Amino acid sequence: MRQYEMYELTFKGAEPEGSFAEAAPDAVFRCNGEEKAVKGFYAGNGVYKVRFLPEQAGSYSWKVTGMVEQEGTAICESAAAAPDGGPAAAGMGRGVVRAEGMSFRYEDGAWFYPFGTTVYALIHQEDRLAAETMASLKSAPFNKVRFCVFPKHYDFNHNEPPYYAFEKREDGSWDVNRPCCAFWERLEEILVQLGKIGIQADLILFHPYDRWGFASMSQEDNLIYLDYLLRRLAAYPNVWWSLANEYDLCTAKSIRDWEEIEDFVAENDPYRHLLSNHNCFQNWDFTRPNVTHACIQSRALNRVSDWRRRYQKPVVVDECCYEGNIRHIWGSISGREMTNRFWRVVTMGGYCTHGETLLEKDASREEVLWWSKGGRLKGESPARIAFLRKIVEELPGPIEPVDSWIVKILRMSGEEKEQLSRQAEPFVKAMLRLGDEMAEFADGEFVCQGHCGEEAYLTFYDKRTCGEDVLELPEAHSYRVELIDTWGMNRTVLLEKASGRTELELPGREGMAVLAVKTE
Repeated sequence: MRQYEMYELTFKGAEPEGSFAEAAPDAVFRCNGEEKAVKGFYAGNGVYKVRFLPEQAGSYSWKVTGMVEQEGTAICESAAAAPDGGPAAAGMGRGVVRAEGMSFRYEDGAWFYPFGTTVYALIHQEDRLAAETMASLKSAPFNKVRFCVFPKHYDFNHNEPPYYAFEKREDGSWDVNRPCCAFWERLEEILVQLGKIGIQADLILFHPYDRWGFASMSQEDNLIYLDYLLRRLAAYPNVWWSLANEYDLCTAKSIRDWEEIEDFVAENDPYRHLLSNHNCFQNWDFTRPNVTHACIQSRALNRVSDWRRRYQKPVVVDECCYEGNIRHIWGSISGREMTNRFWRVVTMGGYCTHGETLLEKDASREEVLWWSKGGRLKGESPARIAFLRKIVEELPGPIEPVDSWIVKILRMSGEEKEQLSRQAEPFVKAMLRLGDEMAEFADGEFVCQGHCGEEAYLTFYDKRTCGEDVLELPEAHSYRVELIDTWGMNRTVLLEKASGRTELELPGREGMAVLAVKTE
């Protein structure tokens, strides 16, 4: 047993007489005066399993009761510090990722900055294509992948999966009490492969794009399915729970159903994995206590800072359109625009997710789009996202947004606004008279600037073509200032030592950024 890595106990026993899904041996693990109760599951062929994720090192005693009666001990080794390129560097052996403030940390304390991608039907493809996808991910810049438990029926995604989550009854309906072990074993193998290359699995539990009947199961069946899923998968350290893809299009479920699902997942996950819910039109209520972060579909990226203030949780824009060439408006932005959207979100203190919908010219492969089935990455944005990720991970901590001057005015008290009005120029005085209407104007103030305390400042100019600008830096420190070409992936030193009000000469073209890092 090793800290932060799944530990599995396997037992032989009699086949359950009733529901295979609900056959759950109980287990208790004790270490250092603390105990954690977990439930096992039936894995088929007379085999029962109990999975446990040790969050601390030490000597454990365990006892299993119910379907199986056994007890024993195990020594849990401390998570070893891995050298560069080793397991810990890849994200293994670091534990569960948790929300902290407006960002995320591994359980061992290392920051985690999500740079995600989407492959909805990853686990529903033939072995050859799944292997190609995993090979692509191994060399890609992404450390999180969104994919569905249930198969998806939508454009460019009409194939039947190799397996389904449940067996069928004689009448053709799904029997949630008879899980298909081959399906779950295949899903688990994908989780293991992702973990080995440092990728978090953002597992989508429900979605509306369905021709098989999974989207319209009864709530009773939904909870049986979720209970089994949690007992099988919760001990994997690299899983997140996304209650749905576009929950508000799932017409068979009410808001109360979704709240019950949310509560059930949170209450039955012993390890408190990250949990959120993804929208099409209406954001989920991310202020709910069970929800760990905001998971948002939107092109209104100027609202990232507002979402952070509103929800007081990390903001992940998990769908901002896809780099592609298909007919849909959401699947036909350029690689440059996808790159720009990552920079916009990141410099405002959020996190962004990639997707790719590029059709192949080769007719034999034209149905294989990364966003749906995986395969090969063909777009221009992944290399630029890798460039951005390297910059972000070199920073001393998470990025916090720098508010625009309009947002600062909106936060002022009445007395502060009155004092400002007496000395302000006509434009500002007019803004002050707008009152609450100023918020509408503020939506157009697209300030892509973030900072890490006084340690670093990062500004993205986006489509602005400034030939000059002024950088306001603390006078007490000295900064190294770089010009970054976000598309050309070049970094040029502008100033070795800068402080206070610093005038910059810029190249006057789109896609530029400036990074100032404290040197003394």
